[in-house]
Amino acid sequence: MGSEGSALLEPLWQGLTAIDPSAVSGSVSCALPARFEAVKGARQFTGSTLRQWNIPELLDEVALVVSELVTNALRHALPGTAATPGEPERPVRLHLMRGPSRLVCAVRDPSDVGPVAGEAGCGEESGRGLHLVESFTDGWGWQPLPGTPHGKIVWAVFHLPPV
Repeated sequence: MGSEGSALLEPLWQGLTAIDPSAVSGSVSCALPARFEAVKGARQFTGSTLRQWNIPELLDEVALVVSELVTNALRHALPGTAATPGEPERPVRLHLMRGPSRLVCAVRDPSDVGPVAGEAGCGEESGRGLHLVESFTDGWGWQPLPGTPHGKIVWAVFHLPPV
C-alpha cells in the first residue's frame, strides 16, 4: 500500500476510537448504528464528504465499496459480539481519509475475525462483496486492532485523479 497509505491508517491501527477532523486535515469519521439502515447513512456521509473534498468523480465507486464494507461489518462482525460488562459498546465506525494522492475508506468493527471473500454461486448475493471491493479499488486489506478494545479495520484505497 505504500508509506502514504500506511501513514493515513496509522491512527486507526493504534486503536483510536475516532479521528478528530480538526486535528488531521482530510480525515473524517462517523459511528454507525448496528442496523442495516446504517448502510444508507454511510453512503450519504461518503457522498457529502467527497463533494466537500471536491472529488465527486469517485463517488459511485467509493459509495459502492463503503456499502459493501459496512454491510459486511453489520452482517458478520456484530452478531454475537457482546461487550464485556462495564465495557462501552464498540460500534461500527466509518473513516474517510484523504492524502495527497490517495483516498482511504476504512470500516472499524468489534470483531477479531478477518474478512474472507466468499464463493458465491450463480444468482447468490452473499460472498460477492469483497470481490466487488477488489474490483473497484486500488487495494484493500484488513488489520487487527492491537490491545483493547478488540476489533479490526477493513480498508480500501483509491488513487485520486490528477489535479
